Amino acid sequence: MTTHFFGDTAVLLGRSLRHIARSMDTIITTAIMPIAFMLLFVYVFGGAINSGADSYVSYLLPGILLITIASGISYTAYRLFLDMKSGIFERFQSMPIARSSVLWAHVLTSLVANLTSLVVVVLVALLMGFRSGAGVLAWLGVAGILVLFTLALTWIAVIPGLTAKSVDGASAFSYPLIFLPFISSAFVPTATMPGPVRAFAEHQPVTSIVNAIRDLFTEQPVGSDIWLALAWCVGILVVAYIFAMATYRRRIA
Repeated sequence: MTTHFFGDTAVLLGRSLRHIARSMDTIITTAIMPIAFMLLFVYVFGGAINSGADSYVSYLLPGILLITIASGISYTAYRLFLDMKSGIFERFQSMPIARSSVLWAHVLTSLVANLTSLVVVVLVALLMGFRSGAGVLAWLGVAGILVLFTLALTWIAVIPGLTAKSVDGASAFSYPLIFLPFISSAFVPTATMPGPVRAFAEHQPVTSIVNAIRDLFTEQPVGSDIWLALAWCVGILVVAYIFAMATYRRRIA
């Protein structure tokens, strides 16, 4: 049964990746907005922002990476919505394939597409002056956090992808996720914020994740932030997965 699941998922993943390969504008579009934010904040606002770091682009990059992921997962909801409306899910259910493999194929497609967009954003950041002396283990730590964050948000995206009534409704859920890093330590230290805003910023998941990635990039002791970041990512992933699978079972029942 396990072999059956992995085989079915691999076949459906290949189908989804071929769609992505034929429309690379999806990845380009995903990367454009975060890059625009990075250019705007570094070259327009950067001189007026006191981040306490030697390089503002290095300070900024962790938050930009999370915005890239939040922007990219909206396409997962969009592709799921189109599959639901086209009736392809019903056709898959009439075939001898593992039911959950259909969703996992979309989720893994999202992971591949978002990791590609993240590489593009990091390359642009390098051109803008981003430098890191982090070793291989630190980079692997950053990659691990970003993969978990992508999976967590992608399973959230599955829910509106299955339940939305329109294309706009399928992707609109991502807007609050895109702007959540703005109320965190992604762009400015939380100490500069007024009381209530600071309290929210310091206790929401993005701040812990951003701080952990920033510390890994700058070879600083990560302290408790990395455990908080992992706890947030895993917690959101588990809850989103449970609700997404429950929604999927209801939709195809």
